[in-house]
Amino acid sequence: MKAAAVLKWLMPREERFHELLDRDTANLVQGARLFADIAASRSLADRRVKWVELKKVEHEGDGITRQIFDALNSTFITPLDREDIRSLGTDLDDILDFLEAVAHDLVLFDLEESPEALRQFAAILVATVEEIATITSLIWDLGNETRIREGMVRISDFENQADQLYATVIADLFKDKGRNPVEILKWKEVYEGLEDACDQCKDYTHVVGNVVVKNS
Repeated sequence: MKAAAVLKWLMPREERFHELLDRDTANLVQGARLFADIAASRSLADRRVKWVELKKVEHEGDGITRQIFDALNSTFITPLDREDIRSLGTDLDDILDFLEAVAHDLVLFDLEESPEALRQFAAILVATVEEIATITSLIWDLGNETRIREGMVRISDFENQADQLYATVIADLFKDKGRNPVEILKWKEVYEGLEDACDQCKDYTHVVGNVVVKNS
């Protein structure tokens, strides 16, 4: 291999990581929107079909995550801190995993209801991951720092809304004396998974914040 080719290979491949993270966030947005469809559905059969579709999206996300890790292993100099890139990929994967797991629980537990709280959680998550996609696309140019920080604040606000919603819905579940205790536990599991997904989104902003601080 010629020296120029070797040098080119050793130089930062920002476009590779930029492309992979753009694909990853776009896939996550697709998954969140599909989950919102599942949350709005009142048909168990429809939920089952859409869960299979979401599982395919989750599988695609796993593939992108592996490509990010492979790129890290084959790139000598990375455009951002190596561990930050790894954390970005891992967190995006975890968010989608939570969404797929909750969708699976809805099917596994034979839950056909579409309560308002479930739809509200889905809406919060769609808005949050859309914001994640935006700030991720901006991290390659730190002239965008103000816009990135504004996006991080919006994500924090969404996570606070999710916290309040979770506290309310769990309290309401256990106040409902007419509901079967097993049903209460099923819905508690669902809402805990959604709360975990929102918390993971907040964790993602911490990694983005580290990227901004390290490169400012």
